[in-house]
Amino acid sequence: MIDLTNEEIRRYSRHLILPEVGMAGQRKIRNTSVLCIGAGGLGSPIAMYLAAAGVGKIGLVDFDTVDVSNLQRQILHTDADVGRSKAESAQETIAGINPNVEVALHKTRISSENALDLIAPYDIVVDGTDNFPTRYLTNDACVLLKKPNVYGSIFRFEGQASVFAPHLGGPCYRCLYPEPPPPGMVPSCAEGGVLGVLPGIIGCIQATEILKLALGKGSTLIGRLLLFNALDMKFRELKLRKDPKCPLCSANPSITALIDYEQFCGIVPEPKNPSENPDEVTVQDMKKALDNPSLGIRVVDVREPDEYAIAHVKGVPQLPLSVLPQRFTDLDPNVQYYLHCKGGVRSLKALRFLREQGFKYVKSVKGGIGAWSDQIDASVPKY
Repeated sequence: MIDLTNEEIRRYSRHLILPEVGMAGQRKIRNTSVLCIGAGGLGSPIAMYLAAAGVGKIGLVDFDTVDVSNLQRQILHTDADVGRSKAESAQETIAGINPNVEVALHKTRISSENALDLIAPYDIVVDGTDNFPTRYLTNDACVLLKKPNVYGSIFRFEGQASVFAPHLGGPCYRCLYPEPPPPGMVPSCAEGGVLGVLPGIIGCIQATEILKLALGKGSTLIGRLLLFNALDMKFRELKLRKDPKCPLCSANPSITALIDYEQFCGIVPEPKNPSENPDEVTVQDMKKALDNPSLGIRVVDVREPDEYAIAHVKGVPQLPLSVLPQRFTDLDPNVQYYLHCKGGVRSLKALRFLREQGFKYVKSVKGGIGAWSDQIDASVPKY
């Protein structure tokens, strides 16, 4: 290992005086490489604290661009970065924190085709993603390559963290969650919201676990799931054990290669041509229905009351998806309905539910109130 320079000794002095770190430990940190999947809410504190700590190489996997709605929690980015590549914005921020850190950009979506190649060169992988297909993909690739997977997840006011590393004696993500939830059962942060500081707390826990793994010190979260509730300011811990019948990390695995994770999670790919989905109509169709009551088409907003208070289309009544199973009898099954929400996800869920109840004349408004703001009435706020 190369000795630390005088500048590095000054920079990391508060590490060096820790007996558990010292010169030897700081050299270990500098010689560690970490692949951070996602440069968003969780990826922000993870990357920033790892850079400040002196991790030698940080890889960033992110294909997205910065949106103004990200700024409430994604502290890697600033108002000036809106519209920029998240990976490039993150690289610039990290360079400002510690120019000694090498940052490798992977401006691509991680997939079954590239995951093994992306992960193989790195010592540790940290999961900062927000969807189930990518979580299972990251887990499976890490198990196959024998890489520690530092996991974190956030939603509304709650978060969780663990370290999945079967090669170090612990379970994998599939041991905890053998099957993904049905599509749409767990809302995304875009649908359900997230407290802005929450990813900072969970991301810092993930960064702490990475440094402990690099140092080989302390008791990591391998075999433990840490749960945090911000409203109650309480931590709980669950013991995790390897599943002896796990299809991936057991003695006789049935999964020995990466699979189609969208299909595994029951996600149907969106059609390339919107007209290919017969269950959807456009916001222009919705406007025609509102402008011409004689058409006999009623528009219903299936968002929650708090969202309706933020923005709504005048004259459109509300029937939240959360109470639809109890109140669908308020609707007439012989009338045609256009259902809309924030972006078109929950309205499709409402459509499927009503179809199961015998409603034949139901359509979902593609893009929801966001598309309405973009294409029909810019005075309606986007959120």
